[in-house]
Amino acid sequence: MTVDSSPETQAAPAVPQQSLSTAAARNLATTTKSAPQMQEITSRWLLRMLPWVETKGGAYRVNRRLSHTVGDGRIEFVQDGASVRVIPRELGELALLRGFEDVDVLTALADRCAQRDFSAGEVLVGRGTQADRIHMIAHGRVSQSGEGKYGGEIAIGVLADGDHFAENALLDGDALHDYTVTAETSGTLLTLARADFEAVRDTAPSLQAHLEEFRSVSRQRQNKHGEAEIAMSAGHVGEADLPGTFVDYEARPREYELSVAQTILRIHSRVADLYNGPMNQTEEQLRLTIEALRERQEHELINNRDFGLLHNADFKQRIQPHSGRPTPDDMDDLLCRRRGTKLFLAHPRTIAAIGRGFNAYGLYPDHVDLGGQSVPAWRGVPILPCNKIPISKEQTSSIIAMRTGEENQGVIGLWQTGLPDEVEPGLSARFMGINEQAVISYLVSTYYSAAVLVPDALGVMENVQIARERD
Repeated sequence: MTVDSSPETQAAPAVPQQSLSTAAARNLATTTKSAPQMQEITSRWLLRMLPWVETKGGAYRVNRRLSHTVGDGRIEFVQDGASVRVIPRELGELALLRGFEDVDVLTALADRCAQRDFSAGEVLVGRGTQADRIHMIAHGRVSQSGEGKYGGEIAIGVLADGDHFAENALLDGDALHDYTVTAETSGTLLTLARADFEAVRDTAPSLQAHLEEFRSVSRQRQNKHGEAEIAMSAGHVGEADLPGTFVDYEARPREYELSVAQTILRIHSRVADLYNGPMNQTEEQLRLTIEALRERQEHELINNRDFGLLHNADFKQRIQPHSGRPTPDDMDDLLCRRRGTKLFLAHPRTIAAIGRGFNAYGLYPDHVDLGGQSVPAWRGVPILPCNKIPISKEQTSSIIAMRTGEENQGVIGLWQTGLPDEVEPGLSARFMGINEQAVISYLVSTYYSAAVLVPDALGVMENVQIARERD
């Protein structure tokens, strides 16, 4: 038997370890570590840019001059967030109620109006169907179509904010719809059923008398903004008789109550006692919880159906882009609707679409310095990112423009400071005790809301296309 003694088959002798291995050394080393990181944290420009007003008593009342325009043929509405109601006197724009001035009866009719939200493409009424209610459009655009004389479908008209249709349904029990009404955009309308109208009529002799006579319209004087006019005299000489006047206010001013975002933070006492170095576990848990609450706070200020900016923009301050994607002309249309616009707010993807729209015109957004940070701007107004503005499944979003501050009759944030166990202005962390499992609990709360002082302080460009078009 032969033994292969070639060099290739002989194992190399082991080299003895000459120093401590890095794996063993790490057992004695102190690890350098970061504070807990959180991807949810954003710039939160809205919270930084809103002027915050102290709100004692938990509510803020916005008193305004009485503002409505009777006699212009269009019905006006009042918004409370996503809730819409018709101004009782505005029912006088209906032909059958023109000149009727019994406010109690008009209020009873207004209270019976039901809200209906619709989406683009929805058929609101069909031609030939029974007409049992009047439809009053608060916001949105609808088209009327019918059958032509020689067959085929024909376009009859387009109705939008303040218009109404099927008025004859209130008096004619056999009325039918002569046309089909289809929604071209999403929107809101109010309906008054014939049964509700008749119930009010049967208990109101004044309305019964009016329906028999149809008195002529009584016009109230207003200024160009629709506010009750303040009578005055100018340019007179001598001892001319001066008109007497008063400034009328809204009888039911809007009140904004502070909303709340809360959570219970739980920390085991063993963690708080034994694992507090080099970082305080309680402080880090509280810091991340506060960041999450602030993110939720900004989301609510944008999207809440009661006080959120998207739902509180006046219908007359909402515009649509001309071609879908945002262009410089669209931004100018949004900008020109208010004095002293302080900022634009848009989703980051919408800001990218704005840049593409500008590039198509050979233009580039300006940049302004905001707190030491360079941000894009248009006409000197910064365009700030906010990822809380929703994007629809059709890849459309909105652009918000606002004037801010009480002194400017703009948009303001509401909070109450000086809370017990306050850790930040308007945010408290209250100790709730230790349970039988040795878990420490803290109630973390923040109270907030937002108010629009006059309608033109806030504007929204809706249905902005943000998806990139195919070449």
